[in-house]
Amino acid sequence: MSRIFWDTNLFVYLIEDYGDLSERVVALRKRILSRNDQLYTSALTLGEVLVKPAEGGNEDLRRQYEAAIVTGAIVIPFNVEAARIYATVRQDRDIRPPDAIQLASAAHARVDLFITNDDRLSEKTIPGIQFVTSLSRSPL
Repeated sequence: MSRIFWDTNLFVYLIEDYGDLSERVVALRKRILSRNDQLYTSALTLGEVLVKPAEGGNEDLRRQYEAAIVTGAIVIPFNVEAARIYATVRQDRDIRPPDAIQLASAAHARVDLFITNDDRLSEKTIPGIQFVTSLSRSPL
């Protein structure tokens, strides 16, 4: 069983129709379920995906996102330990603050695999995360 962290964009592709990206995420989710892997994300992910439904007053979309994240993943809070890791991650100024929060949360949870659609992040080595990869390179 692996501990897999999804960055925000994967949940967007899971819930909304982004063509091939959505199909890839659905296939990846099926693979995770079949292997009994644990899916992780951070509380920041939930906040980020709720912006669009809040702006548009779309209660149905909000419910879909919350259900997918709260019932489908382990949601990692950004706590004191994650903040300490964040300080280390942010020493690399190429990593934006929201990405650093995601990476720090994943590192705090000691995930095996961090999947994002941001190719820049797939080049990073973060202590506490075994592998960081992009969606296009993720194993199915």
